[in-house]
Amino acid sequence: MEGMENRGHEAHPPGGGRLEWIDVARGIGIVAVVVGHVWTRGGLRDAMYSFHMPLFFLLSGLLSRPQAAGRFARRQLASQMRPYAAFLILLILADQIIETMKGGRPIFHDWPGDLAPIMLGGSWLRGPFTIFWFVPCLMMARILFNMALARWPDPLDRRWALLMLPALPIAYGAVRFAGLSPLGMLTVPMALVLLWVGAAWQRVNWRGWMLAPLVPLSLAGLTALLPTLNMKAADYGWPLLSIGSAVATSLLLFRLSVRIAPFSGWIAAIGRASLVIMYLHVAVIHYLSPYVGRPWLLAQALLMPIAAYYLIRAVPGARRIFL
Repeated sequence: MEGMENRGHEAHPPGGGRLEWIDVARGIGIVAVVVGHVWTRGGLRDAMYSFHMPLFFLLSGLLSRPQAAGRFARRQLASQMRPYAAFLILLILADQIIETMKGGRPIFHDWPGDLAPIMLGGSWLRGPFTIFWFVPCLMMARILFNMALARWPDPLDRRWALLMLPALPIAYGAVRFAGLSPLGMLTVPMALVLLWVGAAWQRVNWRGWMLAPLVPLSLAGLTALLPTLNMKAADYGWPLLSIGSAVATSLLLFRLSVRIAPFSGWIAAIGRASLVIMYLHVAVIHYLSPYVGRPWLLAQALLMPIAAYYLIRAVPGARRIFL
């Protein structure tokens, strides 16, 4: 997906660094996502949930550039919803086969009645499909963000405050509708804020003193001193503080990615497969969790989607559909 999958030739973080750091940051982020879904409770889970989804929104905002609004929206709809539909259909078919072989009942078994929740997506998709809220949410947020960015190309322009200040109360108020999020749209207001923060951060020169506020704020989230996040349900913990901790952790991880990029090719390789991992890892966890321990489950939830990514890349027809 653009913002996770496609990259410009001159993407630089504040303070320098080459393109490889972007894939390293994606790799760290997607590993955090998988860890948070393998360990479903406890301190490790809370630490991952304190930042893992905001990291991808921030990174997408950091890579954003103003484009013609109509053309950008059409391209997003074509390039993002095609793999979304392809992976969703693939997993629905896989669930029909796997659950039938196990003597169980597939998740979607009431046809044609199940077509409605499948089309609604978002909060209606659970089990192996639970992550499918993210891509349409990011896509819609990027379309809306680009419309504003095309009008005000400088994210530090004070007119952005006119847009972002109303977005925050809307985002925090959305939790009242947590059970109603078609295609993940409930999270779009907060996604817009994070995209803007990422874009604004690109304009800021890194200074060493920034560690002083960022590190304590990050640790407060990682150690669960602040309530953790559940972005799918529009639960953002304590107003401003929990999401601020996620931003702090992500920005520190971006700096770390810059530093380790020259010798972290394997993390960058995971990052390049992040879209396929995002779509497939929950299904691997869902079907294998009764049979293997968590460390092995983590390994399989990463390795199997990575293998699928390289298989898809090797087949031109599959590449056009799934990537």
